[in-house]
Amino acid sequence: MSETDATSGPSGTAASDPLTPRAAPQVAGLAAVLREAVTSGRTRPRAYREQQLDALVRMLLQNVSQWQAALAADLGKSEIEAHLTEIGVLVAEARSARRSLRRWMAPTHVIAPLALQPALAKTVAEPLGAALVIAPWNYPLQLALAPAIGAIAAGDAVAIKPSEVAPATSALLAKLVPAYLDERAVRVVEGGVDETTALLAERWDLIFYTGNGTAARIVAAAAAKHLTPTVLELGGKSPVYVHRSADLAVAADRIAWGKWLNAGQTCVAPDHVLVDREVEAELVAELRRATTEQLGDARTSPDFGRIVNERHVERLAGLLGGATVVTGGEVDGASRYMAPTILTDVTDGAPAMQEEIFGPILPVLPIDGVDGFIDAMRGAEKPLALYVFARDADAVRRVERETSSGAVGVNVAVAHVGAGNLPFGGVGESGSGAYHGKASFEAFSHRKPVLSKPTAIDTLRLIYPPFDQQWRRALVQRILG
Repeated sequence: MSETDATSGPSGTAASDPLTPRAAPQVAGLAAVLREAVTSGRTRPRAYREQQLDALVRMLLQNVSQWQAALAADLGKSEIEAHLTEIGVLVAEARSARRSLRRWMAPTHVIAPLALQPALAKTVAEPLGAALVIAPWNYPLQLALAPAIGAIAAGDAVAIKPSEVAPATSALLAKLVPAYLDERAVRVVEGGVDETTALLAERWDLIFYTGNGTAARIVAAAAAKHLTPTVLELGGKSPVYVHRSADLAVAADRIAWGKWLNAGQTCVAPDHVLVDREVEAELVAELRRATTEQLGDARTSPDFGRIVNERHVERLAGLLGGATVVTGGEVDGASRYMAPTILTDVTDGAPAMQEEIFGPILPVLPIDGVDGFIDAMRGAEKPLALYVFARDADAVRRVERETSSGAVGVNVAVAHVGAGNLPFGGVGESGSGAYHGKASFEAFSHRKPVLSKPTAIDTLRLIYPPFDQQWRRALVQRILG
């Protein structure tokens, strides 16, 4: 969902040995090969799409222990977190798409204007073609397969590029996907920058990228060469505003959970907290309590993950200056550990406020009421998510109406991502396009308008030339109403 180091079996049946390694497909010409699966009509029938979605669910459920092991190796994810944020999310998404497919694929009828009657007007959803999904490392299973579910449901073929920064999950995807899904329509391409660059040189019908803004610009530039549409799921410094009316204990519990999840390596994690000045001290005390209650000694907690690699540990350690460490601050690069860390007395130039943190560091800054928060947001880039904690309904309404962000969470952090019927996406610097649920189907589809007129009575003859002067005046008046 953000921060990436790189720009980076027959259908419905499992192969006899789903762990048999498969050679990575050649990148050159891959888009054309996959597009053929769509143009030939192979991927278009609803039964085929349902079969593929069922196969994807089997792939997840029949290999749970292997997915858990891969996620633990890459990010130190616990069994519960692996199910809560990766495996379970995907199973629910695929099953929901399968249940909804008939309705999503049905034409949408609209009323043709009176001047065109008699006529039938509708839109039909058709697959875009060959899609490329470039996934990040922080949720390496979910963010590789969730977009692919949308592609499959829409009848597209899809190439999935997992992140090489999460090598265990990438390798397992490369082994299991071709064992369960139709290789003529779904491919996994492992590798790093070279492979990603080669993929971006191909002509795709949609590129779906999850990562950071720097790499997104490279993706967008490559897509522009072929006029390829993109969905860009990026990140940003998602703020939390805590109003003086908030239930501070509940707010602290929910902020701490959202922040320490996946060791803070979540695009919609609370990046920093802006709190009404008069309740700052109480909120900090509650955040310390909540952190201790949820994780105890985080170093030994089975529920606290690890930073993806030593380079990111070093990056995070460099963000601790210009502030007071209230709790945490311990770093161990060798074990990829960084303690949950709360900062106060944060200076204007503090490193943690200059970039998306993307780790277990939570700056807390005082602010002068809801006016101060709204003013701060007007001067900042639009974030992927914004959270407001308040029992004052007017304060909530003002934040919702007077700020712009990809999503808003009221008295809750991160949880909106789990609402499968809500579209998920950013705005401005935090991304473009959206997915999840029906939005995923729409992202990978073209809504084609169709207008059909009978020929028994040609009402259009009234607008065929030539026109005499009287009819010209009458026609203009009719057009202008």
